[in-house]
Amino acid sequence: MRIACFNINGIKARHAALCDWLDEASPDVVLLQEIKSVDENFPREMFEDRGYNVETHGQKGFNGVAILSKYPLEDVHRGLPGDDSDEQARWIEATVTGEKGALRVCGLYLPNGNPAPGPKYDYKLAWMERMHARAKALLATEEPVLMGGDYNVIPQDEDAARPEAWRDDALALPDSRAAFRRLLHLGLTEAFRARVQGPGHYTFWDYQAGAWQRNNGIRIDHMLLSPQAADRMTDCGIDTAVRGRDKPSDHVPLWVDLDI
Repeated sequence: MRIACFNINGIKARHAALCDWLDEASPDVVLLQEIKSVDENFPREMFEDRGYNVETHGQKGFNGVAILSKYPLEDVHRGLPGDDSDEQARWIEATVTGEKGALRVCGLYLPNGNPAPGPKYDYKLAWMERMHARAKALLATEEPVLMGGDYNVIPQDEDAARPEAWRDDALALPDSRAAFRRLLHLGLTEAFRARVQGPGHYTFWDYQAGAWQRNNGIRIDHMLLSPQAADRMTDCGIDTAVRGRDKPSDHVPLWVDLDI
């Protein structure tokens, strides 16, 4: 089963590019971030016509996450537990069942947090604490779990082409990195780094200042796997070339293959 995550930066603006990639890559499950659409306006038909089941957790003009799956989506939950007052659409999870068992998939769009310090950064860290609690609860089930999406965290300096440019940014501040490490310390595996080491691997290039042309990127899209999922991983990669196509998102897809 190939599971991908992709921050598409607006379904209205990117639906053609997204469909081109789906037709080419044919992933089994896709976790989308920043759909920037309310549920009723999401163009589900174009994905259903391609054989995908569709579940969304949308928000007008901002945020929004969705799951596309060639398998039935069961036990769908919307919203990250822990704060009933949080109205931002940043979390969706469901169970997909393949030929060899079930997988709990969680699609997430973690807050950016800038400017930092400030209320937006406080919200980011509080959201990460809630995600930590949810991850701990999911791990307690001892079932295969995948948490994938735009984490808005640069885990290490090697995950940025110019780490010095991000020193004071919420994506690379010590508290952000520490919160990310706390997730890993629960026993989660960072799929890409389990397969590929070293610098020069990115998932995001800004639209400004020729970032793509100069390969001035950062790696902020991640997939974390429970031990039961990590044991089934056979490959992981980044579809970098998608960034160079017509009307691209500023992110590219990250994918993992699991023997499920």
